[in-house]
Amino acid sequence: MNRPLPPEAYDAHLREDVRTISLVGLAHGTSHFFHLLLPPLFPMFIRDFGFSYAQLGLLVTTLFVVSGTGQAMAGFVVDRIGARPVLFAAMACFALAGVALSMATGFSGLVLAAALAGLGNCPFHPADFTILNRRVSPQRLGHAFSVHGLTGNLGWALAPVFLTGLAVTFDSWRGAALCAALLAIVVLAVLWWQRDAIDDRGVQAAPVSNPAANGAVAVAPEHPMAFLRLPSVWLCFSFFFWSTCALSAIQSFASPALHTMVGLPLSTTSLVVTGYMLFGAVGIVIGGFLVARSERLERIISPCLLGSAALLVLVGTGLVSGLMAVVLAAVAGFGTGIAGPSRDMLIKRAAPPGATGRVYGTVYSALDLGFALAAPVFGALLDHGWPQGVFYGSALALALGVLSAAAVGSGIHRQRSAASSLAT
Repeated sequence: MNRPLPPEAYDAHLREDVRTISLVGLAHGTSHFFHLLLPPLFPMFIRDFGFSYAQLGLLVTTLFVVSGTGQAMAGFVVDRIGARPVLFAAMACFALAGVALSMATGFSGLVLAAALAGLGNCPFHPADFTILNRRVSPQRLGHAFSVHGLTGNLGWALAPVFLTGLAVTFDSWRGAALCAALLAIVVLAVLWWQRDAIDDRGVQAAPVSNPAANGAVAVAPEHPMAFLRLPSVWLCFSFFFWSTCALSAIQSFASPALHTMVGLPLSTTSLVVTGYMLFGAVGIVIGGFLVARSERLERIISPCLLGSAALLVLVGTGLVSGLMAVVLAAVAGFGTGIAGPSRDMLIKRAAPPGATGRVYGTVYSALDLGFALAAPVFGALLDHGWPQGVFYGSALALALGVLSAAAVGSGIHRQRSAASSLAT
């Protein structure tokens, strides 16, 4: 029989968990900030360089093609050398991306900045989740995933306000880019200062006495690619792809789409992205409590994403106009936020023991693929005069994501039922 920890030991473990979760959250928020290094400045690039939205969508594609390609490989690197040094290198790439953007004189310079930001982004999910799974107490993992998603949304929410605000202040988007580089350097300094709290080497992950009960199929450790045979991994990949296509539409093009549809100035419609992320952040906090109490995670994910899809369809129909359309599009982020921690826990349950970095790297590369493919498609819809397509398309993508999540959850439930039958 296990004895409870004495209060002083419990408090020390709680402090260490909080420190690790906070640092990983800070790093993750910075990575999401740099997802939006370029889109908030698109109107200024159009003004200065004369690009179309479809062309600018290719910058987003560049960032996430580099990130997605590197993310799958980064999972293997994290498993081999540890997450901490990879995280430091990623933050340095973000600083370089900001500097490169500040010096851009044309499309090639913008592509370089996008590629450096993508290179910095690629290791974050395998590195973050490896650190959390190894260092955080199992009973706090649901909250750790919630904070992880929350800080990501806050990074997305901060970027448009930070970059456009500084661009107006300096009367130059180049000054805003340099400030973004400085932000990355400050975060890197904080991570280095507190580096012991994000050291995943020499820290043993919580043992899994029955892998099947955790929702994963045991895979022989001598086969590092064996996890690719698991249908649950590819269903998770599909779920991430579709949900990210919807997010890409909102982040990059909801503001100009609403500007065209309802006639509000861009200074007002740009708030839709910040609002979407802030509502999503509130949803993530709630989702962190729900995930700790739920065995069937798809039952959280499905109604939340379908509710968000319904709001986006309503905005696309034009039945609501003016500021109300902006508000409803922003509120749609609440449902996607609630689903976030359940999404991350769903992947944990699908991951075989010892393959955390590889599975998260592979599955989260779908996030990059979704951003890469969706951005030019939705940009082309705007260029061809169909702004409603941004909202209809994102709603359809969320619905397809629900189907994938339901399939993953059903598969895990069947595996657990089979394991219970064998045990009895």
